[in-house]
Order: sequence, then C-alpha cells, then structure tokens
Amino acid sequence: MTAELYWLTLTALMTALLWVPYVLNRVAATGLGGALAGNAPDTGKLAEWAQRAIRAHTNAIENLAIFAPIVLTAHLLGISNSATKAAVVVYFFARLAHFLVYSAGIPAARTLAFTAGWLAQIVIIASILRWI
Repeated sequence: MTAELYWLTLTALMTALLWVPYVLNRVAATGLGGALAGNAPDTGKLAEWAQRAIRAHTNAIENLAIFAPIVLTAHLLGISNSATKAAVVVYFFARLAHFLVYSAGIPAARTLAFTAGWLAQIVIIASILRWI
C-alpha cells in the first residue's frame, strides 16, 4: 500500500468516526431513546460545540468527496512523490485540526486548518497535472 492510500484510508476512518462526539451529546441531551428515535435532532437541545461538530463533520464529508478521487487518480496514474506523500499527511492533520477547532468555536484557526487542507488537495492535483 502506498503512503497516499494509507493516509486516504486513515482520513476516511477519521471522517467515519467524527459523528461519535456529537451523538454522545445528543444522548446526553435527549436520552438514549431520543437519540435512537432517528429523528433530526432538536439543535436547541444540543450543546453549541455539538452543533458546530455536526457542521464540521458535514464539511469533512464534503471535502472527502474531493480528496478521495484525487488520491485515487494519482494512484491509478502511478504518481507518488515527496509532494503527494507530504500532502496526504498534511490533509489528514489539517482536517483533524479543522474538526477540533471548529467544534471548539475558534474561527481563525478553523479557517487556517481548512486552508491547509485545501492547499494539500491543490498539491495533489498539481502533481497529477505534472505542474510540480
């Protein structure tokens, strides 16, 4: 397995687990029955950090829809270099930081983390296009 596929897999796993903190808050706010009812949560009952965590998780999913295809495209084309290897690691930690600072309500750090992840995607795309 290439480093790029390894970090893509870790990123997908992380994204798949980002719901856990806010669902635990939902259980605390509405009880286990309320959380298991399957209804959309009454966000007024959730902590503010949990409401932000929901939005951060949604953003992570939206960005995974970009990140995964470009990593897979690079892999199919046999593109693996120091830039792509660094970019996938940066992307993973930028998305983790984004979730944490978004949930904590730190706007400037949220923007910086998002931008770092976006730039990592651009590096992979530039490698695919042979710009770097």
